[in-house]
Amino acid sequence: MFAKDMRLCLSNTILKKRIHNNTSLIDSCTEVRNRNPRNLERLRIARKPEGYHLDKPDRSFWHKLEISKTQRNVFAEIIHFENGPVITVSTSEWALKKYLYRSYDSMAYIAVGKVLAQRCLESGICEIYYSGKPVDKTSLLLGELEKNNIILQEPSRYIHPYPWSLFRPEKPWESHE
Repeated sequence: MFAKDMRLCLSNTILKKRIHNNTSLIDSCTEVRNRNPRNLERLRIARKPEGYHLDKPDRSFWHKLEISKTQRNVFAEIIHFENGPVITVSTSEWALKKYLYRSYDSMAYIAVGKVLAQRCLESGICEIYYSGKPVDKTSLLLGELEKNNIILQEPSRYIHPYPWSLFRPEKPWESHE
């Protein structure tokens, strides 16, 4: 008898929870908390660090691609301006080293580009700032990133216009289809 009453009680509470709709939740909501710290970067609202006027000009970015090589390996990493390295790929990783004949030839750069693009898309990074000049093998890595839909230029930051401004940029959070 007790178990049957418990099942009825549980089924009633489940039914009550299913009846809720979004309008009742929105009406009772008093504060909104953003649990994604990079949401403002995706909306193009977050500030980019600008540095001082004597700094190098490549200081204004959210995510930056850095490619380096040693005598035996190729390293590529995505660096966030506050948190440091976010994604790192290297030919010294066992999963890549296993399929490569040499860990510093042109196929190594292509493999690093494929893996980096996959990890960027999995983590939600679609735009990356790259400041270097594409040289011989580095251009293979960059080409592989572009093939996999990674944009090598970050969008400009949205700045709210003044009421008297003639130019009104499109708001990134609105879509006009």
